[in-house]
Amino acid sequence: MIPVILSSLVIRPLAGDSRETDWYSVAMDTFAPLDRPAASDQSPRFQQKRDRILDAAALLINERGLKGLTFVAVAEAVGLNTTSVTYYFKRKEMLAAAAIERTVDHLAALLEGAAAQPTPRDRVAHMLKAYLMQDGNARLGQARPLTILSDMRALEDPQRARLSEAYVHRISRGAARLFGEASDPLNRARAHVMLDGLFWSRAWLAKYSVGDYERIGRKLMQLFEHGILPDGASWTIAPPPRDPLPEDGGEITPETYLRVATRLINERGYRGASVERIAGELNVSKGSFYHHLQGKDDLVLECFQRSYGRFSQAQRRAINLPGTHRDRLAAVVGDLLDIQFDATFPLVRITALQALPTELRRVVLARSDRMATRFAGMISDGIEEGSIRPLDPLIASQWLTGLINSAHDMRFWAAEQPGLTEAAALYAHPIAHGLFAPR
Repeated sequence: MIPVILSSLVIRPLAGDSRETDWYSVAMDTFAPLDRPAASDQSPRFQQKRDRILDAAALLINERGLKGLTFVAVAEAVGLNTTSVTYYFKRKEMLAAAAIERTVDHLAALLEGAAAQPTPRDRVAHMLKAYLMQDGNARLGQARPLTILSDMRALEDPQRARLSEAYVHRISRGAARLFGEASDPLNRARAHVMLDGLFWSRAWLAKYSVGDYERIGRKLMQLFEHGILPDGASWTIAPPPRDPLPEDGGEITPETYLRVATRLINERGYRGASVERIAGELNVSKGSFYHHLQGKDDLVLECFQRSYGRFSQAQRRAINLPGTHRDRLAAVVGDLLDIQFDATFPLVRITALQALPTELRRVVLARSDRMATRFAGMISDGIEEGSIRPLDPLIASQWLTGLINSAHDMRFWAAEQPGLTEAAALYAHPIAHGLFAPR
C-alpha cells in the first residue's frame, strides 16, 4: 500500500501563534518509497506479498518485541501458511532485519527531505511534520507501519553490525547535518535530542487521538525551538550528593546479576540479554543463575523496578532542595545524566519493556507514567513561579523522561568530552534552550 498523506493533518496554525515557527507551512513532497527491491524481485505480486509480510513483522515487533516475532504469527496476520512466508524470508532474523532496514530507509528519506530546507529551523519543522504524519497515517491504516528500532541491538551479527552502521551513517549523522557539521559535539547532541524526542513520542502518542496531532506538533516544535527555560535564563547541571551504590565484594549475588542484566538489556535488548549470555558474562552456569533467581522475566522486572526506584529517588532529592523549580529540575537532570554517562550501573532502557509479558509491561508502564507525572508537576510549578517557560507540562515531561532514559546511548559521546559534568551540561543545553541556541 502506498502511504497516503492525510489532508486532515495539513492544517494551518491557529491565530496568535505567529511568534512560533510556522511548521505547518513547511512544504512537503510525497514520501519516498519504503523499499528498494532487488532487480530479481521486480514482480508486482512478489513485492506486494513481501510488503504485507514486512508490515505484519513490523506490527509484531512493535507490540511484542523481537521475541514475539514468529513465522506462525506473521502467516496468520497475512493469511498465508508458514511455508509461504519462508519463501520470502528463510529465517526469522532475516525478516526482522528487513523490517528494520525498511524503517531505516524511510527515516533516511525523511531526513533527505528535511535537509533540502533552507534553515535548521525549517529542517527540524519539516522532519517533525513528516514523522507525525507518518505515525498518524499508520495508526489509521493508510501508511505502512515503521518498526521500532530498539530491537536492532537484539539481532546477531552480521545483521546487527550492518544495520547499526547504517543507522549511524544515515540517521544519526544525517540528523546532525541538519544543524551544520556532523562531527560537532553540540550538533550530535542536538541530533540525539531531536531523534529521540520523535522516537519516544510513540510511547505516549497512543494516549491522544490522531486529530490532536496538530496541537502536539506545535507543542513539540516549541520545545525543539525554545527548550524549557525562559529567554535569558540559565541553569547549572550538576549532580547533588547521593549515597554510593553498595559494593558487591567480588561475590556473585542477585545484585551482581541485576547489574549485568541491566547492561546487557541496554546493549542487546530483552532478547539479547539471554540467560546464557548473562551467565557467560559472570562465568557461571545456567544452574547458578536459577539458584539465585526464579527466571529471566523476574530479573528483567527487577531491573526496571531498581531503575525506576533510582529515578524516583533523584526526583525526590531534588524536590527537597532549596531554590526555584528550575533549580530543582536542573538537579534531577544532572543527577540522572551522571548515572547514565558514568555507565557503571545505568538505568535500564525502557524500550526493552515491549518484549515483557503483558501483565509485567503494565506494571512497568504505570511506574514510568508516575515518574513523568512527577516531572509534569515540577514543570507546572515552575511555569507558575516563572522559572520555566510556559509550555505543555504533560508533553514536556514525557519528552524529558525519554531524553534522560536514552542518554545512556550517548555514553561514548560523553566520554569524548572534557569530563562527565561538561558532557551533561552540553547534552542538557538543547533541552534548556532549544535545538538552535548557540552555546
